[in-house]
Amino acid sequence: MSTSAQDSLARPLLVEGGRTYASLTDLVAGLVERKPPRWWLPAFLASGALATVGVAMAAYLISTGVGVWGLNEPVGWAFDITNFVFWIGIGHAGTLISAILFLFRQKWRTSINRFAEAMTLFAVVCAGMFPLIHMGRVWLFWYLVPLPNANAIYPNFRSALMWDVVAVSTYGTVSLLFWYVGLIPDLATIRDRTSGLRQKIYGFFALGWRGSARHWREYEVAYLLLAGLATPLVLSVHTIVSFDFATAILPGWHTTIFPPYFVAGAVFSGFAMVLTLMIPARELYGLKDVVTLHHLENMSKILMATGLMVGYAYGVEQFVTWYGGNDFEKYTFRNRAFGPYAWAYWTMVSCNVLSPQVFWFKWFRRTPWAMFAVSIFVNIGMWFERFVIIVTSLHRDYLPSSWGMFIPTWVDVAQLAGSFGIFLTLFLLFLRFVPMVALSEVKGVLHEQLEHAHAEPPPHPASRRKEARS
Repeated sequence: MSTSAQDSLARPLLVEGGRTYASLTDLVAGLVERKPPRWWLPAFLASGALATVGVAMAAYLISTGVGVWGLNEPVGWAFDITNFVFWIGIGHAGTLISAILFLFRQKWRTSINRFAEAMTLFAVVCAGMFPLIHMGRVWLFWYLVPLPNANAIYPNFRSALMWDVVAVSTYGTVSLLFWYVGLIPDLATIRDRTSGLRQKIYGFFALGWRGSARHWREYEVAYLLLAGLATPLVLSVHTIVSFDFATAILPGWHTTIFPPYFVAGAVFSGFAMVLTLMIPARELYGLKDVVTLHHLENMSKILMATGLMVGYAYGVEQFVTWYGGNDFEKYTFRNRAFGPYAWAYWTMVSCNVLSPQVFWFKWFRRTPWAMFAVSIFVNIGMWFERFVIIVTSLHRDYLPSSWGMFIPTWVDVAQLAGSFGIFLTLFLLFLRFVPMVALSEVKGVLHEQLEHAHAEPPPHPASRRKEARS
């Protein structure tokens, strides 16, 4: 067999650069132990300022009322619920990469799962903010919580908004536990490499981890159980979010395609955000040996596959509307494509359906800046998808006398920007104080890789036949 043929059959390296256990630990743990790079503090201050704007807008809204938004009749939902559904979708890739790929024993997930898990938590924080401030009277949010019967206050469990509270809170809790359990061995590594106050803080969160056989056994059982719990949440959470629309009788919303459609879109947007965050971090922190082009290429393939699913859903929506023969449904979808908000609809189609098609070509799948550009387009397109579903279905009612246009106010725009500020601030804190790569899991992959490299290659079939004849 020629050398080129052997190389083509060789498995791709998940850890490159000839890394050893010691050099891998120094690379990942050193990012937490050393001073942050020069760009970190200006980036943190900028994102913190943007987050402050978001918090200030929330306070202004609560003190003044929801009239500071551009909401009107008939558009009672707009930027606020658009942002809520967008951020919930962003959080889906973390659980998918961590839980589902773990259960399917996909080793390439180990270098990127902690990025995705952290992103999930921060996206859920951003998402949870919008339904609360949308209530107007935020201090009454506890009416949504299942309270003891002694209070004689019963939430309406037949409401899809109540289902949202249960689903999102469950998803956030399980995702936090899953992320934290996976962190424990790496926190113990940082504890053993530092001293003073930092050692005490990391030691506290490491929960007395010593790396004994018993600790590893209990850890693996807990991690497997949490992965099993988190897996159905990937499907259930955004399915329940879609019920906010699917259980309504409004044309454009009342459709059974929404649950799988929303789940596919959530995974699509989540993977795009992982690429958006991971590609710059990989470059700035020198993680090219750990987050290789093979990892990025796999994620590009998933992004293309889910993009095809989303495009198929767009086509099915149009076909079912035509086939159903309902005049109101047909007008709603015709209005989306050719009405006053047609620019938003075609932005959505261009970004979500057309831009991922470049990943059919290997050059785009292995060129980081091209992947980063596509991920930005997908993030924009997925936000506009939620905007199109919500606003264009509401702004023209059954009667032309009830029609109205939604125009966002400066408070709407500032709160959207502020949610990104909160997200980026939390993510920068994560990069500074937590190992951004699952060190213990990557070492397991490195162990298998080194064993495979040191193993003797199998004999050629011709030599085996010759040996059998002799």
